[in-house]
Amino acid sequence: MGEVHIDEIYSYFPFRLFGLARGDLTDLVESEFAAEIELCRVNPDMLRQYQDMKRAGHRVGFISDTYWNSDRLARLLQACHPDLSWDFLYASCDHGSGKSGSLFATYLSEQSIDASASFHVGDNDKADIRGAKRHGIRPRYYPQATAELAAKFQRETALFELLCTGAPSRLDHGARTLRRMVAARSAGRSPAFHLGVTVLGAVMTAFDAFVARRCEEVAGPGRKVALGFLGRDGFLSHRIWQQLHGMTSAYIEINRRVSLIASADTMQPIIDLLSKVLKIDAPTFRDMMKLMPPKVAAFFAKSPDGIVTGLEIAEALPELMEADAIGELATGLRARLLSHLRHAIPDFDDCTDLVLADLGYSGSVQKALRRIFELEGLNIRLHGAYLISLDDAFDDVAEEDSATGFISDLVVTPHVKRMLIRNIALLEQVCCSADGSVRDYDGGTVLREINPRPASQITLAADIQAGTLAFAECAEQVAVDFRLSPYAAPDVAARWCVATLARLLLLPDEDELALLGELKHDVNLGTHALAPMIDGDFIRRQITARGLSAACTTSAPPMWLAGCFARLSASHSYLYTLFGANRLPADVFEERPRGRVQVGLFRGNGEATLETVTVHHTGLGELRVRIPVSRAMGIATIVLPLPKFAAEGLLHGVTIQSAADVRDAAESQNVVGIAAESLVFAGIERSGDHYRAEGEDGCLLIPVAPMTEDIAIYSVAITPLGAPPKSSA
Repeated sequence: MGEVHIDEIYSYFPFRLFGLARGDLTDLVESEFAAEIELCRVNPDMLRQYQDMKRAGHRVGFISDTYWNSDRLARLLQACHPDLSWDFLYASCDHGSGKSGSLFATYLSEQSIDASASFHVGDNDKADIRGAKRHGIRPRYYPQATAELAAKFQRETALFELLCTGAPSRLDHGARTLRRMVAARSAGRSPAFHLGVTVLGAVMTAFDAFVARRCEEVAGPGRKVALGFLGRDGFLSHRIWQQLHGMTSAYIEINRRVSLIASADTMQPIIDLLSKVLKIDAPTFRDMMKLMPPKVAAFFAKSPDGIVTGLEIAEALPELMEADAIGELATGLRARLLSHLRHAIPDFDDCTDLVLADLGYSGSVQKALRRIFELEGLNIRLHGAYLISLDDAFDDVAEEDSATGFISDLVVTPHVKRMLIRNIALLEQVCCSADGSVRDYDGGTVLREINPRPASQITLAADIQAGTLAFAECAEQVAVDFRLSPYAAPDVAARWCVATLARLLLLPDEDELALLGELKHDVNLGTHALAPMIDGDFIRRQITARGLSAACTTSAPPMWLAGCFARLSASHSYLYTLFGANRLPADVFEERPRGRVQVGLFRGNGEATLETVTVHHTGLGELRVRIPVSRAMGIATIVLPLPKFAAEGLLHGVTIQSAADVRDAAESQNVVGIAAESLVFAGIERSGDHYRAEGEDGCLLIPVAPMTEDIAIYSVAITPLGAPPKSSA
């Protein structure tokens, strides 16, 4: 196919659909060309090379594959840089052939130039580089973006259109151009550094611009505004602010635990805090509360292994502790916390307004500080500036205060927001400081918990932060060079920030999974516990036992649920994203009855019974069989006749869920996998996950584990291969 002219392209435009006539073609062409004039920028690197060549006395010109003719191409070039001049100019549509065809030959012939003395710079490997080489011209490859970065941009665009509904994805005010050029200028470093430069840098620099706007909005006559970044998650944001704005902010080490205890004038804040703890023992309680009343010690002592759930101790606490003990504890911690604020923030007592910058999400530290300030008689307004905000949680923010999220409900829906926050632990670990979490203060000095994270993780986070800082430092100058204003429109910047962050958290590529998947999350509630980001086959077991939609709602741990799906496959991670965006119809992906099959239940004494169970078919093309057994039945082995419903297939695993009754067992996310080597394939050929029955009598023998609960549900997931048996319908 030959090269086309812009008029030929618009000849196929559906004029009548938009109430236009053929005579409007010229207006359409001119509108597009006006947009080109407005949006095109000169590349400073290319401009410098052009100027060097001109100064050296070389003939310089332009050869372009374009549907704009040479006249318009000339206007476009001079609109980008009025001083541009050239010795030759070739537009492919004028010659009916592009650089991959005969355009280079036309140029060499008409200009009477020796190919070996010619030098061509281009960004397309096929047209510019291989096309030039084919004609003996020396090429220089100048890619607009690496293949890896281009793939990230493609995923980001898909997520923008999925998550930021109602907003056009065509224009981003130069955000991706900025990222391409910063990446091109950054020297090759480690994969972690590269992640900071190409992905996290864009997010955190956009957030920095948001924080700067919030400070400007808060400022006014008679106001003295201070800015504090909340540690530990605000550590990277604070470093970026210092790099871009100087020493005009403070790093405040206050976490949820310390602020809630210090703000307690009743027992309720302590109850709220403890209820969010998964499990706790007496030493951990003492570390958190700095006291151990005898009744509390007795409560732990009578619990199995001395461990209780946070909800259990929270509900019992009013009967175990005196309110006065809480008040005394809070008063002392409150005084020490305020000493820290005075130490970190110059002229703290003269402040009228304090802006608190943090990743988010519900403003718990801000609300606790408000109670502290009221108890201490401090008349300082508080203004939260959060990367991500759960906006419905801000209804109880004090009237004189404010709280705003960069990624708010005006940017994406609360449903999407909660999906992002479910996976935010990855961002928290990357952004936080290398120090342990604050546990108390001494004369303004911070006393910290032991940092349980491995040294390798701290080093990795530091490398990512270094790349992020490199982006922030370089981006300002690149934006000036290219006349870009990616953060001038806050709503546009926020939406693209969502797309960039969501792509990393929800659709990581293989390299990112390898880089980040082994990170651990510091639980940081007075414990030294580390929770895994990704837990191997966790999601596969959840899907086997509970189905895809239920697996998407799994609570932590593991902390990076999207990473678990991505470890299974890229398509699974996209399905999880669709679920989080409320775009995953249950009737498409969930199971439906396909038939029934009889399974054998063998007791330890050799007696056997046959029970009929339903075979379900899922939207993923899998068959799922669930077999409930009770402890009273004394079952030792389950015999599943695979040829009756799937004579050949891939066995994804066998799982167990246990509880006191069938409903609770079916809903339990505590899913245990049965080791593949403990399964017995009788009359069935097996190679890895693949199996094939040799005849109709083949079966899978599943050993029943000793039961600690009354009910256990055994689930089997299979992808059938070949036609289903007639008897399975």
